[in-house]
Amino acid sequence: MSGDAIRMDGKVAIVTGGAGGIGEATARLLTARGACVVIADIAFERAEALAADLAGAIALPLDLEQEQSVETLVERTVAHFGRLDVLHNNAALLGPEIAQADGDVERMGTALWDRTFAVNVRGTMIACRAALPHLRETRGCIVNTVSNLALQGHLIQAAYSSSKAAVIQMTRAIAASHGKAGVRCNAVAPGMTMTPALREAFPPALRQVVEDETLRDRLGDPRDIAEAIAFLASDAARNVTGQVLVCDGGGASHVPGLAGFRSFFAGEQ
Repeated sequence: MSGDAIRMDGKVAIVTGGAGGIGEATARLLTARGACVVIADIAFERAEALAADLAGAIALPLDLEQEQSVETLVERTVAHFGRLDVLHNNAALLGPEIAQADGDVERMGTALWDRTFAVNVRGTMIACRAALPHLRETRGCIVNTVSNLALQGHLIQAAYSSSKAAVIQMTRAIAASHGKAGVRCNAVAPGMTMTPALREAFPPALRQVVEDETLRDRLGDPRDIAEAIAFLASDAARNVTGQVLVCDGGGASHVPGLAGFRSFFAGEQ
């Protein structure tokens, strides 16, 4: 083990959904710390452009709805680099149109629900299944991106939050069943993170509501989440498994209505 346990020298990582947002920030950080990174994304041209900008990175296409696409990703990664140390399941069904359609259960379209689970849960499971034999050989790890919405009830995104809750349980199941073989599995639960997709999907007024409930002085950005992911992927987290690291600026750590209480007491002063 390296004296600097946060370093990733000699390790090979797959980052799904790596062409933008949190995935891009993670790919950049892992390569900066010495890893060879496979940037896997359905937006393949964007993935190729990013890989060209990063030393030791390659791009591979990925469609999480297609089982063969997921399995081929892992096969091609190992064929190219000879090993696999980290699987970062970051890709999910997102976007402005999806976010607008994903509301409460009473108004939920069955097709949207099924597709959300096909991408976020089934696709993640297939990626883990394909990667596990290789991760056993390297005593590697899996890091799943989930969401703080998977830990809380909300008025919106019932399908997305439910799918991410399923991934949390999958994370624990893999940690329990493969830990003795040397494989760790953890999850990072971001709060609202200022990616380009989020800026497009959520009106400023709604972003402000979340920011008011955040304990920091700003919402998180992709690099904030990438730092948490890179920690869990590194040997610095060698004794951490089966855990969900909430990375939401403290939004989930306090009683509901904190922002309202803050405003009230500010008026009393």
